[in-house]
Amino acid sequence: MAGIDITPDAQGKVRDLYDLGDKLLLVATDRISAFDYILEDEIPYKGQVLTQLSKFWFELLDGVVENHLISTDVADLPEEFKPYADYLRGRFMLVKKADMFPAECIVRGYLAGSGLKEYNREGTVCGIELPEGLVNSSKLPEPIFTPSTKAEIGDHDENISFDRLVEILGEEDATALRDLALKVYTTAADHAAARGVIIADTKFEFGRLGDSIILADEVLTPDSSRFWPGDTYEEGKDQPSFDKQFVRDWLTAHWDKTGNPPRLPQDIIDATSAKYIQAYETITGKTFDLETF
Repeated sequence: MAGIDITPDAQGKVRDLYDLGDKLLLVATDRISAFDYILEDEIPYKGQVLTQLSKFWFELLDGVVENHLISTDVADLPEEFKPYADYLRGRFMLVKKADMFPAECIVRGYLAGSGLKEYNREGTVCGIELPEGLVNSSKLPEPIFTPSTKAEIGDHDENISFDRLVEILGEEDATALRDLALKVYTTAADHAAARGVIIADTKFEFGRLGDSIILADEVLTPDSSRFWPGDTYEEGKDQPSFDKQFVRDWLTAHWDKTGNPPRLPQDIIDATSAKYIQAYETITGKTFDLETF
């Protein structure tokens, strides 16, 4: 794969991070992770979708919450990165450096995934009691905030209660993160619904910059969210999705979760790429065109 001959200062499952002093260069690769593994196969155009969809949301949410985005324009790349402009176009963000909070801020508007499993056992999601009678994919009475710890690569995030988040961060910051996460989710979910997309759940990351709490990392992408088509939504069953749940479902059907995950077939790679692009186009109302980035 084309890339950058500059060693990143840090790497996540999907992103490479370059420390520029008071700023960071975040590069979204085409890597995909599932079940805490980075898969061998990459998904074409995934990095551009994550970056451009994040950019869209940062701009739409301006006025709701401050964010870390400075630029996605190759003209603003630092000199040492300009030789790699063709690779970086559309897949990088130049961002402000914030002091990140050690928590994933998850908001759930619908019952799915691990939340559904816990509800079926306990009648709760992350310890929050919910009404009886909910089923797979039910809309919750109101969105709920269910934070988790941030795990290192290869480890699992751990769901925690709000009280535990207070112990970690203090009541003022924990409350601020909860209120911001719910506000951002509600604003985004209303926009997505008007475009025919249900945001079933999502995770945010926040940091502190000066006296402000800002939204950082990626936001409301197919990697960090569960997107369902609104026109076929029907509670009581799994929903088709515009996100990497498609890959998770294939792996679940073809892998017993022991050893390394299998290689993805080409048709699954192509279909996943198409789903990511479809999410971008449906939510933004724009055509996915690399020439415009």
